[in-house]
Amino acid sequence: MNKITPFLWFDTQAEEAMNFYTSIFKNSRVLSVQRAGPDGPVMSVNFELEGQEFLGLNAGPQFKFNEAVSFYVNCETQQEVDELWAKLLAGGGEGRCGWIQDKFGLWWQIIPTLLGKLMGDPDPAKAQRVVQAMLKMNKIESRVLQEAYDQA
Repeated sequence: MNKITPFLWFDTQAEEAMNFYTSIFKNSRVLSVQRAGPDGPVMSVNFELEGQEFLGLNAGPQFKFNEAVSFYVNCETQQEVDELWAKLLAGGGEGRCGWIQDKFGLWWQIIPTLLGKLMGDPDPAKAQRVVQAMLKMNKIESRVLQEAYDQA
């Protein structure tokens, strides 16, 4: 186990969430499922997504996920953005500027690497145009970012 591992509190859907997430991310795997007794309900799960380990606990409805904690997913291509956006959106909802809430209430930021590159340009006018374009989007579109950046 990593020294620091995200710990996710679910009502009763830890195993369902783990299976959902591991079906979406290519480099993922189930590490373990702990049950309350041999045939008992799932108590906790341990899984890995893109090299990051997660723990999930079925602990009841007392706490819900919110935007205060999200997972930032750095996407190399627009195709990856589109694919992850569509899969995570199933049963969830869109936020602004690349944020999405999945069907379990967990928040994700699905961001093309191009965004950071363009926003980090030393020309403040170019960077600001990119920021302004991004602020108008839900799902981040690399083509629109590049067009804003290239404006004369």
